[in-house]
Amino acid sequence: MAPAPGTQILIGLLPRLRPPGRVAVVGRTYGEHAPAWRAAGHRVATVPSVDRTDGADVVVVVNPNNPDGRTVEPAVLLAVAADLAERGGLLVVDEAFADVRPDVSVASAAGRPGLVVLRSFGKFHGLAGLRLGFALSDAATTGAILATLGPWAVSGPALHLGSAALADADWTVATRVRLGADAARLDGIVRRAGAAVLGGTDLFRLVRVADAASWIRRLGAAGIHVRAFDEVPDEIRFGLPGPAADWRRLAATLGTTAD
Repeated sequence: MAPAPGTQILIGLLPRLRPPGRVAVVGRTYGEHAPAWRAAGHRVATVPSVDRTDGADVVVVVNPNNPDGRTVEPAVLLAVAADLAERGGLLVVDEAFADVRPDVSVASAAGRPGLVVLRSFGKFHGLAGLRLGFALSDAATTGAILATLGPWAVSGPALHLGSAALADADWTVATRVRLGADAARLDGIVRRAGAAVLGGTDLFRLVRVADAASWIRRLGAAGIHVRAFDEVPDEIRFGLPGPAADWRRLAATLGTTAD
């Protein structure tokens, strides 16, 4: 395991550890992976699934996916990793949102050749500003990551707080239950307001609405910030509201009820 000051730095670092080659990013997905590999001289293509990578040297998959929550079964991912390893390739699995779906994680398989698993800390624990993330991989890759990061890559407070948070199993279980209930509640609000829920995870929801631009303007005017997509203008990604007042404000802005 290689700890880092957030997974973003690992996304930019991994492409520099390999000679330029062909990279397949399973998409549509989080927008940082493809640019990072291109910036390091790799040829990057977006592909629809892990079984249509056309002989790429590196395959990148976000699991669960952002923004639609699509998942790939661990057995499928491990088979892809084994195939890539035979050719000297690499499977990068970004599990930034896997804390709410531990059943799809391949973190326990980290250490075998051809597999790097990226794990985030701030999303599930609500401490993004702490800057903490992890790469789980074989010894050689882990050593290369640590050597590139250099000494003292992660602050002492991040190590202390991160260790305490990750050790709190009761909080983890309770938070998964709470987030699941909140995601279902958010689905109800947006459906009553006229949107179709397309998917997501228990940390965010993806919806489709015909007048998405109007929704975004109204929400923004109320201080509610959502993710818009230029390439898919009728889709919006919502994060979960926090205190009770935020739920009421969201429902009032959309002209519906919070329960």
